[in-house]
Amino acid sequence: MAAAVPQSDDSNMAPALDALQRALIDGYQHGFPMTPRPYAAIAEAEGVTEEAVLEALAGLQELGVLGRIGAVVRPHRAGWSTLAALSVPEARLEEVAALVSAYPEVNHNYEREHRLNLWFVVTGCDRARVEAVLRDIEERCALEVLELPLEEAFRLDLGFAIRWPQP
Repeated sequence: MAAAVPQSDDSNMAPALDALQRALIDGYQHGFPMTPRPYAAIAEAEGVTEEAVLEALAGLQELGVLGRIGAVVRPHRAGWSTLAALSVPEARLEEVAALVSAYPEVNHNYEREHRLNLWFVVTGCDRARVEAVLRDIEERCALEVLELPLEEAFRLDLGFAIRWPQP
């Protein structure tokens, strides 16, 4: 499970999270139960109901604290993916970012301070599908997509313990 705390206007303000939400963030970035009902297994371990776990996770997503729940798979083992970038005129940045984000194959995009100012990752069942999405984005945006294919894979452990302020 990947989690990120959103930035707010007041950097000293953390979202108000309950004990279960904090336990989910700290306890399941690694070792997520690989069972037919993982949320039931988490609920049993945390001493709550499966419904409580699902509600807590939904609340984390609504707050923008939790970005996604999913496996991290070695590149090109289950489908295909690539990093891509666009040089988007500032006046069109929000429009183009929304268009790119609307593709189910795009799992995230972000702005960078660079001539290539919109970067995104496209995933698909195979290379042909990823290339088709890139061509479609290029056509619909009327901008050239720069594909930045993986040359060497690195494994980064993105899990981290959260240091929670005392309530």
